[in-house]
Amino acid sequence: MKQQIKERPWALQRIVFDRLWQHTKGRDAQGRPVRVAVIDTGVDDTNPQLAEAVEAKHGADLLGKGKDADPKAPTDGTYDPVGHGTKVAGIIAARPRPGTGFVGLAPEALIIPIRQNDEKGTGNVGTLTTAIGKAVAAGADIINISQDTARPVPEDSRLAQAVREARRKNIVVVASAGNDGFDGRLRKTYPAAYEGVLAVAASDRNNERAAFSQSGDFIGVAAPGVDMVSTVPKGGQCVDNGTSFSAPYVAGIAALLRAEHRDWKESQIVAQIEQTAERSVNGRDSFVGWGVVDPVRALTEDDRPLDHARADDGPPRAAPPDPVTPVDGETPQKRMERYATYGLGSGGVAVAVIAGVAVIRRDIRRRTAASAAETATAPPQVNE
Repeated sequence: MKQQIKERPWALQRIVFDRLWQHTKGRDAQGRPVRVAVIDTGVDDTNPQLAEAVEAKHGADLLGKGKDADPKAPTDGTYDPVGHGTKVAGIIAARPRPGTGFVGLAPEALIIPIRQNDEKGTGNVGTLTTAIGKAVAAGADIINISQDTARPVPEDSRLAQAVREARRKNIVVVASAGNDGFDGRLRKTYPAAYEGVLAVAASDRNNERAAFSQSGDFIGVAAPGVDMVSTVPKGGQCVDNGTSFSAPYVAGIAALLRAEHRDWKESQIVAQIEQTAERSVNGRDSFVGWGVVDPVRALTEDDRPLDHARADDGPPRAAPPDPVTPVDGETPQKRMERYATYGLGSGGVAVAVIAGVAVIRRDIRRRTAASAAETATAPPQVNE
């Protein structure tokens, strides 16, 4: 039975939409919609909130349907038996609909669906590389990648080259930081850690790092990633957790900024989001980057473009919420490990990452079984 969530989700309650959308909902001054490529498990456009949001003619399916699939299933990226990509797309561009308080942050943007992964972890670094190329060729303005691998992928790899080419075409690349942060260790994940990619961590209702969210010096910003409401295949909504859903929250903001400022460089859109984030320190840290995104500030304090985010003068903009009593003399690393230990009691959270060969882990309680499926593979040649 389809679930229709009537209430406005908490991650949207903090937004004054009249101010956020005072100039645009995802279309520029010429009426052209911003186009956001969702590289994921596909995007099911039969959900009524996505029916007019998905540009299937430019979509792609890099996996095929498989022997167990419905033979009538589409091959344009709108086949999503997992549902993950459909949730990601909804957070960006779901249209308003009577009976639900959920709506995408940029409800007049268009989604380009690119299916490159499934519940079996069929996708890998090679298919992700090809998917980025497809997004560039389709004319995307923003690319959202809600997947990651902790296995190092060097700067001279085809994946890194594909990211650089997207940025060279002035495309904003947004990527999730990953959900393996429970152990408290700082580590890089890819493609989020590549230069110029806006890496997004997950925050909770208190604007703290969500316990599962990966931390590291590559984090650009954090965004809500706990109890996130979004669209599911066929219709209705569900609730899920993960940096997978923080990244599209930021991609939605980026889409609004691109609609408002077609002349800005992709790096300037990234800098605007980072500079206007709500901070608990004056600069950047390894937990939430430059802070938790503030959609309204990003769209209203935009008089001039910035080349990069900078530290604030004076006291922090917001007092740092801290659910755990501070410990005197504690190093940042020890503090991180303590937060991670605190987070372990919060129960299972759904995750979706590519780890090694893009294994999707659907629940933290299945982490052990899922991680056994990780293997190393050489990226295949990119065929565009």
